[in-house]
Amino acid sequence: MKYIEEFQNPDLARRLLDDIHSVVTRPWALMEVCGGQTHTIIRHGIDQLLPEQVELIHGPGCPVCVTPLEVIDKALAIASRPEVIFCSFGDMLRVPGTGRDLFRVRSEGGDVRVVYSPLDALKIAQQNPDREVVFFGIGFETTAPPNAMTVHQARRLGIENFSLLVSHVRVPPAIEAIMQSPSCRVQGFLAAGHVCSVMGTREYPELAERFRVPIVVTGFEPLDILEGVRRTVLQLERGEHTVENAYPRAVHPDGNPAALGMLDDVFEVTDRAWRGIGTIPDSGWRLSTRYRDYDAEYRFSVTGIDTQEPAACRSGEVLQGLLKPHECEAFGTTCTPRNPLGATMVSSEGACAAYYLYRRLDITTAARETSPVA
Repeated sequence: MKYIEEFQNPDLARRLLDDIHSVVTRPWALMEVCGGQTHTIIRHGIDQLLPEQVELIHGPGCPVCVTPLEVIDKALAIASRPEVIFCSFGDMLRVPGTGRDLFRVRSEGGDVRVVYSPLDALKIAQQNPDREVVFFGIGFETTAPPNAMTVHQARRLGIENFSLLVSHVRVPPAIEAIMQSPSCRVQGFLAAGHVCSVMGTREYPELAERFRVPIVVTGFEPLDILEGVRRTVLQLERGEHTVENAYPRAVHPDGNPAALGMLDDVFEVTDRAWRGIGTIPDSGWRLSTRYRDYDAEYRFSVTGIDTQEPAACRSGEVLQGLLKPHECEAFGTTCTPRNPLGATMVSSEGACAAYYLYRRLDITTAARETSPVA
């Protein structure tokens, strides 16, 4: 329980809150990058305990939520093929594509399986040499190394009936895109600790300097979040904009050399579309030329995908920090976890799911009547 109970201590939380209250003198808007941090904030009511001058904006840090609709529809097309065993983590099965999801494909006879590791999918490929096994590889820098290692292992073992449908995204280019948006209100970032445990912090100082925003690497327990907020507010009050590591128990400035080496070997940087946001240059990975034979998009020639987001879904605005989930007209009414319009209501790290799960349903009738609908 070390680093869990210790970082949920209410007395220490009160001290950190007192420190934040004592130093803040003007309004500040901070963005937590990771959806896991969003859930901690909403679950423990941290945003409601902070001074009213400190606003927490929820960022696009949910890997399920930012997987583009086009890739979801490609996954549905591949999973529907009779020769394919389609493997995925469970949180992708209910993410809506255009008109259906992977659960629907499975109910229609598709061989869709939930696995707990990409290596599980590789083992299934070994056990079923007459079938094509595809693993749905999504996520940020945290899940990319094990997916890269699995493809590397498949090549080393000569397993030719395995492939990866890739939709990996990178955080620093997303921060850059957020800061370049004309509607951006973000003045400081709580960076995702698990991402930095892999990649280190070397990409952040240039962003902090160019956009003059503090970036504080933060963990996921309540005290982690509060300490990240405290350090960010202190920098803003002092007119500073540097990178700080408030998660040293997991993050080294140079990251994880073994994971970085695997990423460099298997993947190459590419432009990537983010669901609800659009294409961000150099914000993703794809399999390098050396491993292109293991790319499911190439193997199955998935083309002609015509995507269409539900007109009532405003998850793109939520992902960009322009809208809080309960400010959406559809939230909790026509959009629920049982009948989601968008991925932000499905994912275990989605902001809409957090607001629904922890009963942040407090939007007045008047607010609903005056709220614009996209």
